[in-house]
Amino acid sequence: MQLKSCIGGILSLAFGVVIGTGCQHKTAPVVTKQDAPSQTAIMPVCHADSLYRFAEAQVRFGFRLPGSSAHRQCADYLAETLRRFGGMVQVQEFTAKRWDGERLSGRNIIASFQPENPKRVLLCAHWDSRPYADNDPDADLHKSPIEGANDGASGTAVLLEIARILQQNPAPAGVDILLFDLEDSGKPRWAPDARGDEYTWCLGSQYWAENPHIPGYSALYGILLDMVGTQEPCFTMEATSMYYAPDVMRKVWGKAALMGLGHIFQSRNTGALIDDHLFVNRIMGIPTIDIVHYDNLSGTGFFPHWHTVGDKMEHLSASTLKTVGDVVLAMLYE
Repeated sequence: MQLKSCIGGILSLAFGVVIGTGCQHKTAPVVTKQDAPSQTAIMPVCHADSLYRFAEAQVRFGFRLPGSSAHRQCADYLAETLRRFGGMVQVQEFTAKRWDGERLSGRNIIASFQPENPKRVLLCAHWDSRPYADNDPDADLHKSPIEGANDGASGTAVLLEIARILQQNPAPAGVDILLFDLEDSGKPRWAPDARGDEYTWCLGSQYWAENPHIPGYSALYGILLDMVGTQEPCFTMEATSMYYAPDVMRKVWGKAALMGLGHIFQSRNTGALIDDHLFVNRIMGIPTIDIVHYDNLSGTGFFPHWHTVGDKMEHLSASTLKTVGDVVLAMLYE
């Protein structure tokens, strides 16, 4: 994924970029008072080790590319894990046309918790990995696939951990976890120039938005997680989110600030991105934000190993995964 000045799975819209500083990592507990005297209830929190294992399990299958055995095995693992945690799981199989005209087979995986609850919250991420390391410093590797530890597996790992927690601690609202496929099969940098590049990305979310798993599906709000496991995290107020769902973004960032995480969830505006949340907002009308790493010092706008063969588990931070997961949980259980 990236800004429009580069080519990748998230492209910028015309909302502008505000430059800011980098981030350091820190965590803080969240405590909620109860009515009973001298009693406090600790909000559920994520387990760092569990998060790391969920990411590692995905990467171990291999490159999660459509049509491969790794892709099929990982999809089965994700669906079964969500079922094991009590989710009502649907696997939405679909085909979509790649940037070069080839037809791809994808699987969106949806898990619903408390499906009877009319109040819904949508949590989503993409689980596929990039087939091209088209941002790698070594040009000979530009057509090589990437492992996608951060770009894909990180957001999915956080949602698997949240599913585990939802089974033990039902949230006030029903929660739908949606794992999009074929987000990262968009047109590579080395391909011939063409118009309409934005629609070569996020194929799974485009399909779901046009064909929701429940006719007339709606949710109070949505949160997309993308590239949320880098070792030096920095999450900014991305302009597509601010255009479609400013109230949701301010609430999430305000929650993070109360948790002592304002240095990571920075209240500064940055350029608009084309990511899965764009199509959820534009087509479904569900106000959805993107929690996505932004680094104005990296040259690409994203983490150092973005769309390179270096996007491996060794560069993933369990602490960052926990930080993001805990902020999402604070929203769900407020």
